[in-house]
Amino acid sequence: MVKKDQKKSVGKEQIKKPSKDTIKLNECKDALCPVHGTKPLKLRGRIFEGHVIKKLHGRVSIQFERSLYIPKYERYEKRRTKLHARLPDCLKDELQVGDLIQIAECRPLSKIIHFVVVKKVKNKKELKEEGELKK
Repeated sequence: MVKKDQKKSVGKEQIKKPSKDTIKLNECKDALCPVHGTKPLKLRGRIFEGHVIKKLHGRVSIQFERSLYIPKYERYEKRRTKLHARLPDCLKDELQVGDLIQIAECRPLSKIIHFVVVKKVKNKKELKEEGELKK
């Protein structure tokens, strides 16, 4: 059984909530914000990193690539996964299309939203400098 003080282990990674110092407190009035909401979402399960492809009101759509092994041909193929995640008010102004973000699984919030944005990893400029972004 996991105590409230301990972090829940998820494979090799652990779910870590961002510190309150990294996000401005006075801007966030979101009750479901995982960092400082009045009814914070409990983060559990899987964590993904992906590029923002759409930014909508209250949510973002991200996309990332994964490798799938095909035994018949003894090769790997690339597949893309697209997920929708809830966008807390405190991160709304920071994120733009093309940024690399981290999302974590939470309870189902709607028909298609089962994840929440946890933090911004890199912005579009940093990704272009490193050559990770193809567009």
